[in-house]
Amino acid sequence: MSARSEAAHQPAVVVAGDALVDLTPTRAADGAAAFQPCPGGSCLNVTAGLGRLGIPTALLARISDDHFGDLLRAHLETSGTWLTHVLPTSDPTTLAAVRLHDDGSAAYSFHVNGAADRGLRPEHLAALPGGGTLPPGAALHLGSLGLVLEPLASTLDGLLRREAGQRLVSLDPNVRPGLVTDSAAYLRRLADWVALSDVVKASDEDLAWLHPDEPYEVVADRWLSSGAGLVLITLGSRGAWAAGRHARVHVPAPAVEVVDTVGAGDAFTAGALAHLHRTGRLSRDGVDDLRVGDLTLLLSYAVEIAADTCTRAGAQPPYHRGVRIPS
Repeated sequence: MSARSEAAHQPAVVVAGDALVDLTPTRAADGAAAFQPCPGGSCLNVTAGLGRLGIPTALLARISDDHFGDLLRAHLETSGTWLTHVLPTSDPTTLAAVRLHDDGSAAYSFHVNGAADRGLRPEHLAALPGGGTLPPGAALHLGSLGLVLEPLASTLDGLLRREAGQRLVSLDPNVRPGLVTDSAAYLRRLADWVALSDVVKASDEDLAWLHPDEPYEVVADRWLSSGAGLVLITLGSRGAWAAGRHARVHVPAPAVEVVDTVGAGDAFTAGALAHLHRTGRLSRDGVDDLRVGDLTLLLSYAVEIAADTCTRAGAQPPYHRGVRIPS
């Protein structure tokens, strides 16, 4: 098989981290309060979002053989993603109880003790295709609960340190303050991961917790100085902002009827990575060379994908949309 043919049979992105079930509030037929199980977890959402946008993507995660795990696998399959890097286990699926506020924003309480995704250990990676070696040229995305929950966090820390500089690395802290027991240690780990990453995405809510009273432009400058090549900041209804080596850009959010914002940030990340892939920039060199026009197109596309996701309940990003490629 030629190198080009082999690349066509490999994922373009590997997403490593959390895969869980959101218990979303609803009503039973008699009007009683109830919860609907929905696939969730930041990394699983990014994986599904990329798959739906037509990008060959695999999720690297432990997924349970329980009923909730079956739900996650089915969601990944129908979203067009690869199950090549899913590791089976009998540990239970992580559950996140969702509370929706009047503006559609969500808060979460997590049930993670002994759960499947958090149990990823270095020795489990040997069971992956290639003995744990990631496909040549594939980007790596990680973050969220992978920064917090052990042993997952230490396993991903080792994976990131091994792969940094070998491929594009994308990071989204997607902070869950309720799970952070040692904020100083968490901030040290995040700073290390940022310095090793090529693309760093964060929300204004993340930054309000991580670096209160600092403008996001100041934080972005520090992250770029530490080693990141592109910083993406989502601003909710105000759109998104990006800073790279050659440009800074803000784009507004499209006007949509918001049902809820669950998974919107993950859909944005999927949109950004999909745009980089389709424009041939899913590499450190590609990210470093982004100019004003390139960044504007990337942000506009990612914001559109996020806004579309907000029009449906749960983390349900849209299926394939064409990417405008600059001439």
